[in-house]
Amino acid sequence: MLVLALDTTTRAGSVAVMRDDTPLSVVNGDASRTHGERLPEEIERALALARVGVRELDLLVVASGPGAFTGLRIGLAAMQGLAMVLQKPVVGVSALDVLAQLAARDRPPSTCGIVTWMDAQRGEVFGAAYTPLGDDGVDLARGPSVGAPAVLLAEVPFAVDEEVVFAGDGAVRYADAIRDLRGSRARILEQTVPLAPTLARRGRAMAAAGAAGPPHALKPLYVRRPDAERDRDLACS
Repeated sequence: MLVLALDTTTRAGSVAVMRDDTPLSVVNGDASRTHGERLPEEIERALALARVGVRELDLLVVASGPGAFTGLRIGLAAMQGLAMVLQKPVVGVSALDVLAQLAARDRPPSTCGIVTWMDAQRGEVFGAAYTPLGDDGVDLARGPSVGAPAVLLAEVPFAVDEEVVFAGDGAVRYADAIRDLRGSRARILEQTVPLAPTLARRGRAMAAAGAAGPPHALKPLYVRRPDAERDRDLACS
């Protein structure tokens, strides 16, 4: 199966073309430019590097959130448009789930839990918690949610004496707060990698389970209300 995966939940984002679970190309985004300026150029580059024609694709996978409202909408719209033109199935995948799967792959055997944090700006993080399973799998234990690091730390469903892995750019940014509360039992993954390849693998598994569908069925995972709605409510209050 040929899969095209797109992540626009982070500032840089990434695109991957996969044959089953094997990467044919991975394009890391240019964080100095907006997603609107870079798409569809980065998708076209990924396809060219993989030597795959767009009509050869079998499945489209897109990170459905959470993340900045504009980036999410651009990514979802791009993949919805492709799915409509190509008449191919598309599936949306939580970026927090992808981070958890990446963390599960690298976790020590003693890990009791995985917490994924994405930087949500404004002193907040998007977060979720997972129980690790065998074969690098994870099971959602709490979330997704958004809030200040201290608030989300208080909601972590694992005891402070249990070894927990924290992953994502939000965990790196607020590493001191994590260590202050959970001490040496908290392991923070400093390395950040493009999400698109793992996004493609998870999306393919979801599609095999019947989760893929037509473009209009894609739903964004905002977690936090868009700024425009918040500003409108404040102006009307």
